[in-house]
Amino acid sequence: MNSANWLTSLGVLPLLGAVLISVLPKANDLLVKRVALATTLVVAGTAIAMATQFQRDNVNFQFVETHSWIPSLGINYAVGVDGIALVLILLSVLLAPIVVLAGWNEAVGGRWSVKTFYVLMLVLETMMIGVFASTDVFLFYVFFEAMLVPVYFLIGGYGTGARSAAAVKFLIYSLFGGLLMLASIIALYVLSGEQGGHTFDINALAHLHMSSMTQNVLFIGFFIAFAIKAPVWPFHTWLPDAAEAATPGTSVLLLGVLDKVGTFGMIRYCLTLFPHATKTFTPVILVLAVISIIYGAFLAIGQTDFKRLIAFTSISHFGFIMMGIFAMTSQGHSGATLYMFNHGFSTAALFLVAGWMSSRRGSSRIADFGGLQRVTPVMAWVFFFAGMSSLALPGLSSFVSEFLVLVGTYTRYPVAAVIGAFGIVLAALYILIPVQRALHGPVTEGNEHLLDLNLREKVAIAPVIAVILFLGFYPSPLLRVINPAAAHSIAQAGYSDPLPSIDKAGK
Repeated sequence: MNSANWLTSLGVLPLLGAVLISVLPKANDLLVKRVALATTLVVAGTAIAMATQFQRDNVNFQFVETHSWIPSLGINYAVGVDGIALVLILLSVLLAPIVVLAGWNEAVGGRWSVKTFYVLMLVLETMMIGVFASTDVFLFYVFFEAMLVPVYFLIGGYGTGARSAAAVKFLIYSLFGGLLMLASIIALYVLSGEQGGHTFDINALAHLHMSSMTQNVLFIGFFIAFAIKAPVWPFHTWLPDAAEAATPGTSVLLLGVLDKVGTFGMIRYCLTLFPHATKTFTPVILVLAVISIIYGAFLAIGQTDFKRLIAFTSISHFGFIMMGIFAMTSQGHSGATLYMFNHGFSTAALFLVAGWMSSRRGSSRIADFGGLQRVTPVMAWVFFFAGMSSLALPGLSSFVSEFLVLVGTYTRYPVAAVIGAFGIVLAALYILIPVQRALHGPVTEGNEHLLDLNLREKVAIAPVIAVILFLGFYPSPLLRVINPAAAHSIAQAGYSDPLPSIDKAGK
């Protein structure tokens, strides 16, 4: 395969799987599931093969491919990845087969057929790959908005409870942010025409001359769109409802991957296109990040539903990610990107196990569980492990990324880092309290005959546990890919790492 075609092939493969599923007999659910699983495994294998060809010390976009799309408007199909985008694409394609296998029966009983469910899943996978690979800002916007469609139908068609309201709320919030970003993109397009030729190429747009006021206004348009997607306080209110209503597999992709588009966009577009505005707004954004950490943690402590609990913990985690991004240090950026990857697997573990617990019990209320360690020991231990990962226990992957974020932030903004570190203490409460209530003590009435994890569920969760353990002890393979891109990103924004302070005595 030509190296220039890797990303296009990666994006087309899920679509081919979706087309194949669409012509299969509607009544043959098992065949549909097998084709979906096989497709996601082929995509994951292709992405891993592509990653082996990546040159980690090259900070330029790699696997670049450019084709004219709408020449009259200067719009191109342009894709390429750096270390940050590559890691997030790997996150997307590795979680997809896990979601399919773990949620083998979650499409049953939905508003539409099982076939429609997996077509939506595969289309969403293409959108996730495209949004991280785009180097044309208009193409990025197309993927950014298009991915809302399959998610809307996955939540509204296959979720539970107030699924229609949650899907509409998710769509309205996201469309509002997308419209603000579109207005900023149009302004960039007009400015590029005034300075040499209309273009949406990110490298060309990064060199536009803009006044401070123009940069600030356009930055706000991009940032609000990404803050809604992330989600960051106070733009977060759609997430708990969506997470509670969606199926566990949809929630894994929603919180594990799609929300990362927000923080990825902050790095790729806010910092690259508007470096001066970034400096202006960094203090405000750090305040929002710290509030997200503490606010999300406090609300997580008070939750009575497992799905809403995980949603609020994610708001806290995204506060750490955003703090690492806007600390403007190489350690902070590396930690934030690694955090995005690790949070995806940590969230997957929590949502999948919580989903299995809820499907067996017929409820996701924490109070309805108790004594699971006596009845379903394997499921109980997996839930405990997932909780410890979310808690960032040393030896698990989340610890490394959280440590890098706090260290990178402390070197430039020590007050933000110290306040943010308080979130670690709160994390112990929002994880250990539900663990104690659900796993220990006497067996709650109605739990006596719950079934433990079956072979398929064990196979699905095993790679998630393996990744969390492996990166907890040996994060170097990912950091070697991330570090050059992170250093390049802060250099583009006009920052350098703070030098060690020296006291007056020279000590």
